[in-house]
Amino acid sequence: MLDYNHRPKFHERLGAVIDEALARERASQTPRRYLGASRLGVACERALQYEYAQAPVDPGRELPGRVLRVFEVGHALEDLAIRWLRLAGFELYTRRADGGQFGFSVAGGRIQGHVDGILAAGPADIDLDFSMRWPALWECKTMNDKSWRETVKQGVARAKPIYAAQLAVYQAYMEGAVPGIASNPALFTAINKDSEEIWFELVPFDGGLAQRMSDRAVRVITATEAGELLPRHSTTPTHFECKSCPWQDRCWRPA
Repeated sequence: MLDYNHRPKFHERLGAVIDEALARERASQTPRRYLGASRLGVACERALQYEYAQAPVDPGRELPGRVLRVFEVGHALEDLAIRWLRLAGFELYTRRADGGQFGFSVAGGRIQGHVDGILAAGPADIDLDFSMRWPALWECKTMNDKSWRETVKQGVARAKPIYAAQLAVYQAYMEGAVPGIASNPALFTAINKDSEEIWFELVPFDGGLAQRMSDRAVRVITATEAGELLPRHSTTPTHFECKSCPWQDRCWRPA
């Protein structure tokens, strides 16, 4: 039975106030006018089109405050990972001299990416024992326990193909600015948000994957600017990826 007399408890109301403030802050931010290279590995090219075109999400499918809080916790843990690596003796650069992130912009600014960091050197014993070479791309992700353990067991390429695609694209496009970064394995770092365990994985450059993702970006941009709709990833709106997509109604029940 529905309780029409329910009044929010103190913790619920205060949490809602924080979430509303986060939502307002996000809405005030300048939307990006490009296709983010970190997103090229998502399964559905039509969803990428909607992202690139900045299509409004379906009513009620805006990012909830809880997810915005998850994003912020991830940024905080990434900052801690940077501190830990530097403390351990790694020479890790995360900002240019002007304070901006290292990154790239191609296709007239329509494809852009910003890397977490670039490793220029590390502890001698790590270098000798595991054949790490410099410079190396550094990318950091935070995960819940289930997702983290899948990544440890299967490796990033199998468990998180979207991250593997991101690594490959970043290595490919950063090569011009940082010679050698595509020749050396990237250091992928995953932090377990439940236990604070850390997983480190050396990921060799996958040139074929980088090319496929680059081709996909061109396909998405070309089709979107021509007004053509790319195919959906799935054939049913009950597919788990469609169910969580913020454009499900737009995609399956167009006006």
